[in-house]
Amino acid sequence: MKIAFFDTKKYDVNSFERYASHNIEFKFFETRLSEDTVSLCQGYDVVCVFVNDVVNKTVIDDLCKYGVKLIALRCAGFNNVDIKHADGKITVVRVPAYSPYAVAEHAMAMLLTHVRNTHKAYIRTKGYNFSLNGLCGFDLHGKTVGVIGTGKIGRIFIDICRGFGMKVLAYDKFRKNDDDTEYTTLENLFKSSDIISLHCPLTEETYHMINENSMRTMKKGVVIVNTSRGALIDTEDLIEGIKTKKIGGACLDVYEEEADVFYEDYSSDIIDDDTLAILLSMPNVLITSHQAFLTEEALENIAKTTVDNIKEFFDTNKCENEVTV
Repeated sequence: MKIAFFDTKKYDVNSFERYASHNIEFKFFETRLSEDTVSLCQGYDVVCVFVNDVVNKTVIDDLCKYGVKLIALRCAGFNNVDIKHADGKITVVRVPAYSPYAVAEHAMAMLLTHVRNTHKAYIRTKGYNFSLNGLCGFDLHGKTVGVIGTGKIGRIFIDICRGFGMKVLAYDKFRKNDDDTEYTTLENLFKSSDIISLHCPLTEETYHMINENSMRTMKKGVVIVNTSRGALIDTEDLIEGIKTKKIGGACLDVYEEEADVFYEDYSSDIIDDDTLAILLSMPNVLITSHQAFLTEEALENIAKTTVDNIKEFFDTNKCENEVTV
């Protein structure tokens, strides 16, 4: 069984190599899968892709033409794959939960960093500046946090927030009724929350759910946290909301146009993305490069589940973690 990996980094190779055997052969490509690189898939049984690989109609048709039998996502989200076009042509599987704790904890880490200015204090003290001016934050205790999406990650984030003594309001189209989480309408969540954290998938319905109109209903100074998908937020509207001080701050592990920037080192270059440059220049915006998943435990779970998915498919011609229309 020959498996081609795309958009691979050193940590991917380290995680997956332990599963190689005389029955499984891995080939790691640093390049992303796209219409320009799909020809590399010739001769492989499986392609393994990540969040910024492009698996559109053209790529899917070419994969079928080359005899590829399976698309294995080593992530939970699948908005970069044309699932409707793949239906009936090629099977798509994913890793539905690699470490929900990793993402939820990162969301809280970003929120704490923002509200207590620890990132700014770290830089100051490294330069022997021990002034506290401009570092005043606010307590999370007693604040209302609105959590959009109550899957595994969202529910763990809710538990963490409760540990801080925060009041939780939740919204999910498919709400859970097996705990005492207080669900509300999206409109009331926007209106009542001091902090809003996004933990929902990117769909046609959730695309740009944070926009000029929704921000207009929010509290002045609300902090928005996004560790899900960048396009949940209309970035231009977010920037305007920050400029007018309607939005008090943003903690972003994801970005709408991240595919051309994240996971790469541009420290010696000029980034040709004015929108991202504006966000990075704002003192109340904290950005990490889609690293919320990146823990040792998550990488191990991703590798194991991905390999198990592949084996299950080729053993039984089906998979529990198949993505369907």
